[in-house]
Amino acid sequence: MRIRHSQCQSAEHLVSRRKLLFGVGPASAYLAAARRGDAQIHAAAASPRNTAKSCIFVNLVGAPSQLDTFDPKEGPWNPDDIDLREVAPRMVLSRTLFPELSRRAADLLVLRSVESWELAHERGNFYIQTAHPSNPAFIAESPHIGSVISAERRATGILPPFLAINSGVMQGAKFLNGIYEPLSTNANAGGLTTLEHNYYGANSRSRFEEKYQLLEELDAAWRAAPPNKAASDHGAFYSAARKLVYDPVVAAVFRFSNDENARYGNTNLGRACLVARNAVRAKAGTNFVNIDFGNWDLHQSMFDRGYAGNLYQLANQLDTAIGQLTDDLKESGDLASTLIVIMGEFGRTPGQLNPRGGRDHHRNAMSVAMLGGGVRGGRAIGETDRESDLIVSPGWSANRPIYMEDIAATIYSAMGIDWTKAITDTPSGRRFEYVPYADQNRFQPVDEVFG
Repeated sequence: MRIRHSQCQSAEHLVSRRKLLFGVGPASAYLAAARRGDAQIHAAAASPRNTAKSCIFVNLVGAPSQLDTFDPKEGPWNPDDIDLREVAPRMVLSRTLFPELSRRAADLLVLRSVESWELAHERGNFYIQTAHPSNPAFIAESPHIGSVISAERRATGILPPFLAINSGVMQGAKFLNGIYEPLSTNANAGGLTTLEHNYYGANSRSRFEEKYQLLEELDAAWRAAPPNKAASDHGAFYSAARKLVYDPVVAAVFRFSNDENARYGNTNLGRACLVARNAVRAKAGTNFVNIDFGNWDLHQSMFDRGYAGNLYQLANQLDTAIGQLTDDLKESGDLASTLIVIMGEFGRTPGQLNPRGGRDHHRNAMSVAMLGGGVRGGRAIGETDRESDLIVSPGWSANRPIYMEDIAATIYSAMGIDWTKAITDTPSGRRFEYVPYADQNRFQPVDEVFG
């Protein structure tokens, strides 16, 4: 008997003031803390595309069905109202599930020849966060792709370089230094309430400044001669976190109007996309945003409209939020330099639904959607068989399935980062490769996405 996996549904974590200083601080202390500028780097000297300044990565937690999202096929498994239409050459979408993306097909690229190494949710999520296998010997030295990008880009703005919105378990920066940890928060119209308070009315900010000045005076000797690097970083984190407080630019990133919330669908995903939009538009330091959205682990009742979290609901929430995000970034002129990647950890079983009206885990075929950031839309790369079971045409120069390593290399390339780099002076002495075996050309960017 197959047991349905329980999957976290975008766990939200309250951000306390202490968490702001100990968690947000590390994510923004690039303003004051030491960098890994002296890291020992090896690289094969690749030539990145450098088409994007920021990346929004939407993790469809639980693994969506390729056959029922971005690689649909005619067949008896489809409900009567699915309404499949060709929205671009060789690209078919359901107008019922994705009416907004169907209208924006000219901006949408679909990779249909993607394969995963994993079949378990936890391992699969680690894999798409790091492009590395979940090996216990290496977990402590496998940073998140967003942390690698943050360390490479070294943004100098006031905002943390890496935001994680509505996200569950995140791998984080690991040995790269806490300054590249993600700021993990949920999105709500009130913004981050820990950035300012009104305890003393009009005098609130001045009282905060007085108390912080007192703290600095009391800590002056300790800061001048810290006992170790951890203590030094701790002080620097406080200084960096303090810069986020009572800053109108920072506060504005996490706020949005009720009308905007409604336009984006009045959902957790929509609100997360609003914050991501604001962060990109602010151009104040953030270059990677991770958004978790799930649960797509539909082992049963996926087309049952009476079943909470059915495919209609999930797809329509995704469609509305991404459609509005695309429009807003295009209007502000930021879509061309913002790479949006939408994917889950693996695919779902092909053809007919299982006896419970759902689909189980499947690694031999999955789909990934991309927009913006130099991507040439209106196309699909690769092809699967008539049931989306197996890849029959990879559709790109490597002439093999696309793996997460290749997608990571594509993201790095778009962000102007040499994906063949490896750091050799890790704490354990083990070599950390941005993309495993990339310097041997086993994995590479899917350059075809850029046209």
